[in-house]
Amino acid sequence: MPASSTRSTLARQWELLKILPVRAPGVTAADLQKGLEQAGHPTSKRTVERDLVELSRLFPLQCNSKGTPFGWYWTPGSTAELPGLSICDALTMRLVEGSIRPLVPANLLAVLEPKFEQAHRKLESLSAESASARWADKVASVQPALSLLAPVIDKDVLEQVQDALLNDLQIRCRYYAAHKDQTFDLTLSPLGLVQRGQVTYLIAIAEPFEDVRRFVLHRIQAAVAIEHPATRPPDFNLQRYIESGAMQFGNGISIRLEAWVSEGLARLMRETPLSQDMEISPLPEGATLTATVADSWELRWWILSHAGSIRIDKPYLLKEAITQRLQEALKLQSAETEGSTRESS
Repeated sequence: MPASSTRSTLARQWELLKILPVRAPGVTAADLQKGLEQAGHPTSKRTVERDLVELSRLFPLQCNSKGTPFGWYWTPGSTAELPGLSICDALTMRLVEGSIRPLVPANLLAVLEPKFEQAHRKLESLSAESASARWADKVASVQPALSLLAPVIDKDVLEQVQDALLNDLQIRCRYYAAHKDQTFDLTLSPLGLVQRGQVTYLIAIAEPFEDVRRFVLHRIQAAVAIEHPATRPPDFNLQRYIESGAMQFGNGISIRLEAWVSEGLARLMRETPLSQDMEISPLPEGATLTATVADSWELRWWILSHAGSIRIDKPYLLKEAITQRLQEALKLQSAETEGSTRESS
């Protein structure tokens, strides 16, 4: 038998063992054939039946012969854990690899690296035979905003931060505060890591304060975990923290937004509402929009991104803030235009 045929048979039988259930009534040869085809091993029902008989002589497999068609399964109590990745495992690893790297502790990521490589090899080897293996080349996830390059995170810093977070320890670090253009030495109690677009944030408490703050991970220039327990509020929950709107860079307060929007923006907002209670009422020109939203920088960025298609009516403070930013932008742009005109004349 040619070596390639032998490898194909071994791969098919290995996959067959992995998709067998662990309890009666088991799975029929016809269903197993479909499972193998989806996993990139197309074969006949008769071949599957021969494989099952052969494998039952080597492994604790049973056939439920009380009814027809017969169902095959692992003998109860025997181990069905086999090394290697199924095509589903490989596809999942391929799709999530880029997203989870900054969030997995370095020691655990080292364990996953061989699996990432194995996933790539498996999908590549089966791409000619299996449509499922080619799925990762047909789907993608992109950011809805301007595509920016991911910042560089120091590997040693990331490892120290992850280690401290994993073991509930404090870290001493040197942090660059971009808004002040200054560097500070801080002692932080890590509470969580959050990936927001291309930027990873460390959620932590900085001594001697007690409030929870966000620290941009790539701005930590040096860090070391220290043998001192982290201060963790007993009621802190990372998911609730995110749901409070904290990662939208707000104050946690909700406001009732009232605005005029263009017809085009109104159509977009009907597809992707701002909130559960958003209402859009058509006007002869445009529409009115009302919604309860978090008062945040994220909201302001969104409004400014639709300049010319939205007018804020309420609340007054938000209206004034948006008006001021637009006036500043117009002043800056006008100054540049005037300068260019003088240079060309």
